[in-house]
Amino acid sequence: MTGSRIDKWIRPEIRGLQAYHVPPARGLIKLDAMENPYRWPDALLDQWLDVVRQVELNRYPDPSAASLKQHLREAMAVPEGAEILLGNGSDEIIQMILMTLADEQRSVLSVEPGFVMYHMIATFTDMQYIGVPLQDDFSLDTQEILHAIEQYQPAVVFLAYPNNPTGNLFDKNDVKKIIDAAPGLVIIDEAYHAFAGDSFMDEVNNYDNMLVMRTVSKMGLAGLRLGLLAGNPAWLNEFDKVRLPYNISSLTQASAEFALQNRDVLNAQTDQICADRELLYAEMQKIDGLTVYPSQANFVLFRTQPGKATDIFEALKGEGVLIKNLDKAGGLLKDCLRVTVGTPEENAAFLAALKKVL
Repeated sequence: MTGSRIDKWIRPEIRGLQAYHVPPARGLIKLDAMENPYRWPDALLDQWLDVVRQVELNRYPDPSAASLKQHLREAMAVPEGAEILLGNGSDEIIQMILMTLADEQRSVLSVEPGFVMYHMIATFTDMQYIGVPLQDDFSLDTQEILHAIEQYQPAVVFLAYPNNPTGNLFDKNDVKKIIDAAPGLVIIDEAYHAFAGDSFMDEVNNYDNMLVMRTVSKMGLAGLRLGLLAGNPAWLNEFDKVRLPYNISSLTQASAEFALQNRDVLNAQTDQICADRELLYAEMQKIDGLTVYPSQANFVLFRTQPGKATDIFEALKGEGVLIKNLDKAGGLLKDCLRVTVGTPEENAAFLAALKKVL
């Protein structure tokens, strides 16, 4: 009886989805989720605990998070005149954008492979998703994207810069061509901006249809679930109407403000990750049987010999190392695995395990 009610009332598009799966990592070296591997120094943790002790958990948080926004404006170099909207991670911001723009006759456009949540949330909001394949080297197929824009007239285009899961920065002039051609909104998703060495943030006031999205997760604050959208206030005022009240908790606001006041620690960790990324990339290039792709993020994508990726993934788990298996996604990611840049010790353990199982 329950099954028949579910079949009747749950949308077929939702029934056809798989929930976003996070694999268990207990007892493993966790290099699958693009997290910063470093904790804060004990002295900084003690200072943070003093801050959170002052939080009044019996009161609702500041609904506008005004103080936190000001700290983020400074830390993220958000230009004057641009507004900021906060979300419970960038996932919630994507959801707010698509809820505001949603219509079953409208489409969302991005590239494939790209961030899976663009497609998933488009489905949640009953919008058509258009995924334009990247070229074999993971660069933009700009002409195909422009053709798709002309054909489908998307309400919004999402471009991750650098791209997830491939790690590369797209050609900036090609991205600008897409912004110019888009009839609706273009979201530049800079989740990995800390590692990228480039950004569209300083150009956010130059376009009336481009907004920049970021998160603090990759900076070492993944547990806070805090994302931001920056740009034209007219767009953000509309998105704010669908934002649930008090979506940024008091603990997140206090903790994020404290972290941003001590961002020299976060910046030092980011610099370490970037240096270790280059070392990891260089060592992986020496291993026979792998194609290793350059990265401007905090992970490295690599391709195995045909048909070997899943076996290698499982063998690495057997050696106590968890990475991301992208082989099952198919397409350009067939035979691909992705490893997050960890501590030097974690990277060394991964390399030793990889050499052992190949």
